[in-house]
Amino acid sequence: MTTDQAGGEWTLVVPVKRLSAGKSRLAGFAGEHRGELALAVACDTVQAAVSCPSVVAVFVVTDDPLVARRVTDLGARVVPDPPEAGLNPALVHGAAHATALFPRAGTCALSADLPALRPGELERVLGAAVAHERSFLPDTPGVGTTLYATAPGAVFAPGFEGESRRRHRELGAVELAVEEVASVRRDVDTPADLAEAVALGVGPHTAKVLARLGL
Repeated sequence: MTTDQAGGEWTLVVPVKRLSAGKSRLAGFAGEHRGELALAVACDTVQAAVSCPSVVAVFVVTDDPLVARRVTDLGARVVPDPPEAGLNPALVHGAAHATALFPRAGTCALSADLPALRPGELERVLGAAVAHERSFLPDTPGVGTTLYATAPGAVFAPGFEGESRRRHRELGAVELAVEEVASVRRDVDTPADLAEAVALGVGPHTAKVLARLGL
């Protein structure tokens, strides 16, 4: 580590697209409720993250006003999404805000697509990340990444999208091997992903939308 991390504390940076652009691969399943489902998934992710004991603040990077209102109600802070910047620059932008306010906390980028996220499982992952300057957690398929963490003072340089597991390894981040944290690894992009998340047990916002869809 580059500096002492106060009590193993973390700030989380969660990127959320405009609802009109989110969850495009679920359009056939959710139909006119696609935006509502995208919002519900993000809200369940943020609600669990806010409830994690070692998390001192959650920063949601978004330019969607409805998302901003809902996550603020859940206890998150909103950072405006830089126009046309892309995912990784948006995360760096959010991380800069987080570091400015909590310089002794570690900084962690977290996928917004984790509707089954459990605070206790996230806590175990963050507990493992404390031992490393830069680390990440692969997604369930083992190709992408759901979490990227840096110690205080370390360069925050996420490489999300596409084959991000390989990219984060190449960038020198340590892959975390933490057992029984399926809810932190199961991000949702497709109906099959969503079915797996439902099997794990989704949060109340997602469950409410799925009930309206007859599930």
